[in-house]
Amino acid sequence: MRARLRDLGIIIGDYPTGPHNAITDVPGVLVGHSTLIYDKPRIARTGVTIILPRGDAIWNDYAFAGYHAFNGNGEMTGLPWLAESGMLGSAIGLTNTFQVGVVRDALVSYVVEQNYKEGFWLPVVAETFDGWLNDINGFHVTKERVYKALANATEGPVGEGSVGGGSGMICHDFKGGIGTSSRIVESEQHKYTIGVLVQSNYGDRHLLRVDGVPVGRILGHDHTPIPPWPEPLQSSSIIVIIATDAPLLPVQCKRLAQRATVGLSRVGGVGHNGSGDIFLAFATGNHLPAKMGLVRDLKMIPHNHLNPFFEAVAEGVEEAILNSLTAAETMVGYQGRVVYELPLDDLQKIVTDHRNVTRRFIQKQSS
Repeated sequence: MRARLRDLGIIIGDYPTGPHNAITDVPGVLVGHSTLIYDKPRIARTGVTIILPRGDAIWNDYAFAGYHAFNGNGEMTGLPWLAESGMLGSAIGLTNTFQVGVVRDALVSYVVEQNYKEGFWLPVVAETFDGWLNDINGFHVTKERVYKALANATEGPVGEGSVGGGSGMICHDFKGGIGTSSRIVESEQHKYTIGVLVQSNYGDRHLLRVDGVPVGRILGHDHTPIPPWPEPLQSSSIIVIIATDAPLLPVQCKRLAQRATVGLSRVGGVGHNGSGDIFLAFATGNHLPAKMGLVRDLKMIPHNHLNPFFEAVAEGVEEAILNSLTAAETMVGYQGRVVYELPLDDLQKIVTDHRNVTRRFIQKQSS
């Protein structure tokens, strides 16, 4: 991993981050990767990322959740029951387009092998297409690789860029992949954490913006070559997972998921026709045991107190996407194809120069 956006002195938004500026700042949330990068017997640039919303307790202690499909040219399993019940009762897997079924079945096998007595398991697994850099027809992800990602799942710092499910992904015509960020929100003297993790694999170069600066137009093809995409690959996709420890109800989780669109648009995502832009938010502030009585007391934050959460989601998604870009390194993959990294020195200079110009303009106007 090269650097994170804040290592470059570029701060997104106003809300403070958690200690690791990662989705794992939400108490109980764990993330694990299994990364597959090798050249024989076939070219692999792929993997799987696992998010455990309450650690292993999620299989028996569900979390309220909601989702939003900004553009639906993609896959995320388990959504019909999640939409019906408003509950998430599984780990979340991220991988490539051809391996969703393998990851989903492996998660079912895992929970059966744990011999849990209660629960109804329809795992949530989402995908983006890595077939430009990865020999996707090689079906590299196996049950054992999913188990490895589960075993690797920890709290604390999260690997970003070309790791796990993001290994072969591309964002705004630069190397992309996994990115994460977090925000702290205060509501009625309570502090809550919003965490975001993305698998970025979308976007055209000219649309890329960093804190409002049109970086993609400045770093055009003459500066950093753009991959010669065939038409179907020009749009691709992004998956966004949002976590919070706030006591939110399913409809409120859905409202958070919708706000991921704001963060995506700030970076330059517009929801192209071929893009699978699917966002899921879950909240662990209520406990929902698989075996519960007839009546359950729940907590919630009133809707009219949600604006700071919406703003925090937008900031977190924006920064998580940019972290996926700054962390990823240039990669050579299938058939010798090359996708270049976002040049950090140039990025830092462009944003700094823009801020200096803006500062001088404001000073001139106020004098």
